[in-house]
Amino acid sequence: MAEQRHWAQRAWHSGLPVGVVVLALLLAWYLAAWALNAPGAIERVLDADAGYTWQELFHATMTMERPLMPAPHQVALDFYGSLTEWPIDHPRNLLYHVGVTGQSTLVGFVMGTLLGLLLSVLIVHSRTLDRALMPWIVASQTVPVLAIAPIVLVILGSLGFSGVAPKAVIAMYLCFFPVTVATVVGLRSPQTIETEMLHTYAATRWQTLWLLRLPAALPFLFPALRVGISAGLVGAMVAELPTGAQAGLGARLLTGSYYGQTVQIWSALVMSALLGLTLTAAVALVERLVLRKRGGV
Repeated sequence: MAEQRHWAQRAWHSGLPVGVVVLALLLAWYLAAWALNAPGAIERVLDADAGYTWQELFHATMTMERPLMPAPHQVALDFYGSLTEWPIDHPRNLLYHVGVTGQSTLVGFVMGTLLGLLLSVLIVHSRTLDRALMPWIVASQTVPVLAIAPIVLVILGSLGFSGVAPKAVIAMYLCFFPVTVATVVGLRSPQTIETEMLHTYAATRWQTLWLLRLPAALPFLFPALRVGISAGLVGAMVAELPTGAQAGLGARLLTGSYYGQTVQIWSALVMSALLGLTLTAAVALVERLVLRKRGGV
């Protein structure tokens, strides 16, 4: 009984701040929707000459077919309808677009992680590569991905790559940087006495890497992986924009923008946020399992 009460208290204290923030955001969202949609409602829905009450104005702003800013309940209804009224493999179902974007994100995430690990190992073991590569790695992130995406897509398209591959490359471009930087710091984190101890046992550089440096880098690597997979999702969605793709959350956003379907745009944004949270939570779960197995937590 006492344990159940303890868990109830913990849930209350941890859930109350989150609930307060959510309610505050919903209230601010409704107020913003009312303020932004009011001019359009007065012009297109209400009869300004005949007069109207604030209740009529509020109702008009909350039920506009193409609002400037949709209300939360409009987004929720469109989101629910997309999931329930169409088959999963139908382009109007958001889960269909989640599968397309998620595939590109995961492929790019794996490619970016492998590239980041390779670069970090090379940088740590070679001072020349450290001086030669690290400035260019940092400089690569100063170029906006919106400028790089069309160039990469055109080049890869001319080489015969289409579908997932070009979008995965853009996702990889955003993934590899946090992985590289964090892993370099992690690989260099062991103290001198620890590396010297392995030298006394005649351990090779690769044995030192496997037995000492990589385990020490895990607490640095996993936070970077959480950042990397969310950045990869952004890259995959951005890569869908200049191609005029018919599938993917980025394509869903682009279609809604073309036809002025703001509710559709916001539904896709909510789904992309949920997808990002799911992917990040999956990485966090792997982190907990790995560190717990190694006795880290």
